[in-house]
Amino acid sequence: MAKANKKQALGRGLSALLKDTTDINSVADKNADQVVGSIIEIELEAIEVNPYQPRTYFDEEALRELASSIKELGVIQPITVRKSGSVFQLVSGERRFRASKLIGNKTIPAYIRLANDQEMLEMALVENIQRKNLDPIEVALSYERLIDEIQLTQEELSTRVGKKRSTVTNYLRLLKLDPILQTGMRDGFISMGHGRALINVDSSEDQLNIYEKILREKLSVRQTEELVKNLKYGTVSKPKKKVLPNYIKDGLSDISAYLGHKVEVSVSTKGKGKISIPFHSQEDFERIKNLLK
Repeated sequence: MAKANKKQALGRGLSALLKDTTDINSVADKNADQVVGSIIEIELEAIEVNPYQPRTYFDEEALRELASSIKELGVIQPITVRKSGSVFQLVSGERRFRASKLIGNKTIPAYIRLANDQEMLEMALVENIQRKNLDPIEVALSYERLIDEIQLTQEELSTRVGKKRSTVTNYLRLLKLDPILQTGMRDGFISMGHGRALINVDSSEDQLNIYEKILREKLSVRQTEELVKNLKYGTVSKPKKKVLPNYIKDGLSDISAYLGHKVEVSVSTKGKGKISIPFHSQEDFERIKNLLK
């Protein structure tokens, strides 16, 4: 019991130190040695969301489940923050941060680090890639940022994230897919395996045609690979192109990209037409409905 009280007293002392010394931003600053590496309770209002967070989507149901666990057991694994003047920036642990706010907690245990923006970016990207259930496109974008902004080679990146270089390459290649396919992968309509098969299709139009066939016929990865192979060797006839007025052709790709699906358009000889928007589930329908509001 005495040991627990001593730990709590230490936490209060560090909290006061951090509050009173807003100039601790490098290891050379006064009292930095008392702050760096410490785990203390920090007010949630004093924490800024990490601007370099690679995750762009947080599942609400999963957050509620985490919030329930935190309410019952507390935050078992502290978040990591970067000291920045009088505030703190999240380096990792945004799900724990969001879940804690969700249940009305005022403070959260945090591990204190000092890092410049580049180090912060690298820590955030690597930590998220290794620990979080990112979708394949988020992983690929994180890899791309590490290469472009931290100036890593693919070989260095593979060592940094603990993956084979071929694995890193396969993720990066996904970014060459048509944006609609990337959206489909992020929404879970197709897997990374489907995406890897479709990379071998040069034409964006052919990629989209096969993508629609995958969704329509619920093709497996193996079936998709076979379809791509047949297309490559000319054993599958390509669908005839629809003749559409130029004003429709010019705007069709923008509409498809915005909705995340390739829309179908039919036009009569009198100029009247119809736009058909496919959806694949109730969630997909709700997503499209919200976009059209």
